[in-house]
Amino acid sequence: MADAILAIDQGTTSSRAIVFDAAGEIISLAQEALPQIYPADGWVEHDPEAIWTTTLATARAAFAEAEAKGFRVAALGLTNQRETAVLWERTTGAPLHNAIVWQDRRTAETCARLKSDGAEAMVREKTGLLVDPYFSATKFAWLLDTVDGARARAGRGELAAGTVDSYLIHRLTGGRTHASDVTNASRTSLFNIRTMSWDAELSRLFDVPLELLPEARDCAADFGETDAELFGRPIPILGVAGDQQAAAIGQSCFAPGAAKCTFGTGCFAILNTGTEIARSANRLLSTVCYKIGDDLAYAVEGSIFIAGAAVQWMRDGLGLIAASAETAERAARAAADSQVVMVPAFTGMGAPHWEPGARAAVFGMTRATGPDELARAALEGVVHQTDDLMRAMAEDGFPVSALRIDGGMAANDWFAQSLADILETPVDRPHVLETTALGAARLAGLKAGLHDSLADLAEAPVERRFTPAMSSDDRESRKRRWRACVAAVLAVSHAG
Repeated sequence: MADAILAIDQGTTSSRAIVFDAAGEIISLAQEALPQIYPADGWVEHDPEAIWTTTLATARAAFAEAEAKGFRVAALGLTNQRETAVLWERTTGAPLHNAIVWQDRRTAETCARLKSDGAEAMVREKTGLLVDPYFSATKFAWLLDTVDGARARAGRGELAAGTVDSYLIHRLTGGRTHASDVTNASRTSLFNIRTMSWDAELSRLFDVPLELLPEARDCAADFGETDAELFGRPIPILGVAGDQQAAAIGQSCFAPGAAKCTFGTGCFAILNTGTEIARSANRLLSTVCYKIGDDLAYAVEGSIFIAGAAVQWMRDGLGLIAASAETAERAARAAADSQVVMVPAFTGMGAPHWEPGARAAVFGMTRATGPDELARAALEGVVHQTDDLMRAMAEDGFPVSALRIDGGMAANDWFAQSLADILETPVDRPHVLETTALGAARLAGLKAGLHDSLADLAEAPVERRFTPAMSSDDRESRKRRWRACVAAVLAVSHAG
């Protein structure tokens, strides 16, 4: 029986599991939707039990199908939505509250106070991050302060806290392992990316005891074994990375300057900067790209909170489309002279603006505006946000010569071509779009011995390259219109 790797990809809107063979081809796949909970304006939560049950169900289904096809699952890799905060009991694994999702803005006032107190410079120096509700630390503090008795129980050693990876590792191993990897740890605002360790000064600043947090391990490491009853035998968990870093690994972004952009619920651009921490003058983030033994790579990252979620809003919130895939046809059918612009700041604006109070807006509508024009505006809103990130990277000294894309929206030809047109840069779409799960599988495969080293991993094959075809005048006109609309959204936010 040929060895294979089970990759768990626990995302914001779904949990999926994929089994890959040693060459990175998909053997089996299972996916379940994850319900979203919106308790108040700007608040986003997930039920941790739903995270666990959907993860387990999909993992079992993919595992069973692969083994029925004659493969033997040798190891498990895990990737996950980053920054989402969970608080649970160490003995039972029972969550004390819904998970606070990375999109959640409930700690905006806390972050504003920390910034006014002058804390951001120290946070940025140690973590590479800005002070923003996006990151986990203020979420952990909110849970400790809000859940009745949580701080006292934490002091007695009864509780554990972590991001989704550590919560799932706890559940998968029957509570025997409380661990995370350095990429997920680097997104909490509690991890020093220079010393590669949890930081006591950051712990005091955010009022989050380090004793609650998981051990931070390499991306390819021993994270324990699954309970035998889950899959019929124990499976070693040998690879873990946050979803965006996993996608960079799946896209073979191993050389400095290599960049990828993942279009899922949000949009995240990562550019490998090598062994040195690169500091952005344009409010991009410095973060850990991966650590595999002696191979440590850093990255600059731009984060956009709403990408595919804008299309999901059109489908589920407005009922204007029946399926996300319709947007390509509708965008192509939109009136050529339409000047509708959507700024999809439903949960604030990320890089390079970092305005948590911003809210979405649609500009330029007329009586002729319909679902086609709105579909195009939704896709173009993601394109222009990506262009903002690429421009910021270029101004920081990291121009992108070709952009590797993945995620659900990457399958949309109209979107990919529009991206190449506005960026004025070739856009490469890989043969395997499930690069996030592939990255987790590659990490586990390295530790399991299916691959000898990073150099043993082939470049991700390109299925199609999209090249710029838009005139300069049209491109610049669209960019000017976009910048004016963003300025209006920010002005409204600043006006209170």
